[in-house]
Amino acid sequence: MDEIRITDLTVFANHGVLPEETALGQKFLVSLVLRRPLRRAALNGELSGTVNYAEACAFTSQFLRENTFALIESAAEALAAALLERYDIESAAVELKKPWAPVGLPLECVSVRIERSWHTAYIALGSNLGDREAYLRGAVDALAAAEGCRVGKVSSFIVTPPYGGVEQGDFLNGCLELRTRLEPGELLGLLHSIEAAAGRERLVHWGPRTLDLDIIFYDSLVLDSGELTIPHPDMANRRFVLAPLAEIAPYLRHPLTGRTVQEMLHTVEGSARGPSCAWMHSAAQGPRE
Repeated sequence: MDEIRITDLTVFANHGVLPEETALGQKFLVSLVLRRPLRRAALNGELSGTVNYAEACAFTSQFLRENTFALIESAAEALAAALLERYDIESAAVELKKPWAPVGLPLECVSVRIERSWHTAYIALGSNLGDREAYLRGAVDALAAAEGCRVGKVSSFIVTPPYGGVEQGDFLNGCLELRTRLEPGELLGLLHSIEAAAGRERLVHWGPRTLDLDIIFYDSLVLDSGELTIPHPDMANRRFVLAPLAEIAPYLRHPLTGRTVQEMLHTVEGSARGPSCAWMHSAAQGPRE
């Protein structure tokens, strides 16, 4: 990925644990690495295809002067988030140097360097209690409104029979594409909070629920933390996940098997174990951006 680098921008700001640091202020040096494709700007000379580094410097200086943090770790985290939200970039690396750090010993500086990125996740949605469509659309809206999240394509909703052997009503299912700054565990926590707000109760495994939200993919990440497994471990057997996912990302590949979503869907549809599903005409308007 192409990079725009800004090195040792000097900012006088009020960050620190000690009272005199926040009251009197001190000098900070800020270095940024902003990553995004730059070929269009390079070939056509279009400023819209890059980041105006003068404006980025002014924004960074203003942000650090107008906000106060006890830790430079917190200042760097907040600045990286602000840069990702403001500019059309894929990632932001922030190094914050503190040359006047009050450590009582001679040193050049103390610094913190972090890098934060946008990630692409695919979320499966399901409901089989109450107003199913309202619960799914409410989840889409909640994710769109969440800090650090941008909803992309949203599939049509499909009616599917229950999965897992528990006798219950039919489900309404869908999938959406999510651009997010959240790490996987943070995203899981957000999904659980949206489920809880919809009255989700975890009483019976694979039982009825007002709202079910699952992370299917997160970039090409492979993760098994005990709390969270990515890609979703049973997705390849679930037509109610694969059918709506294939509508918005048919050629997305499973990072372990290399198979596309469309290929996995064809396998499930050709198997006697693959449950049938019907399109819900009131919601089948195609994916939306």
